Amino acid sequence: MIKVKSVRSNLLVMSLIVVFAFSLAEAKEYGDIYMDATRDGMEKAEVGAVVFPHWFHRIRYKCKVCHESIFVMRKGANNANMNDIMDGKSCGVCHNGQIAWEPLECERCHSAEFKPKADEAASNQ
Repeated sequence: MIKVKSVRSNLLVMSLIVVFAFSLAEAKEYGDIYMDATRDGMEKAEVGAVVFPHWFHRIRYKCKVCHESIFVMRKGANNANMNDIMDGKSCGVCHNGQIAWEPLECERCHSAEFKPKADEAASNQ
């Protein structure tokens, strides 16, 4: 009986490790957020998708610095775009040249390859 529980526990732990490893494959670092909601505009501007280094920010600031006053804590709820950022909204609240670097070097944020669109991925199968 103890051996069966041990085997089940080991299988559960191994399954969680595999799931966790696959989830990290999408990001450069743990907690990174891949952003391409404005993909059409980014492709037109010939820049990559954005990888937001959430944990990098989180180890420096408490959650309440950004949430809920700047960003809503729900996936897809924050439409960050360059016009807002340059106007001091969204990421531009801090990335203004005084608190943090200005958003003048595109590749600092737009550093990711675009993932295939859902319809492209489906047609490739």
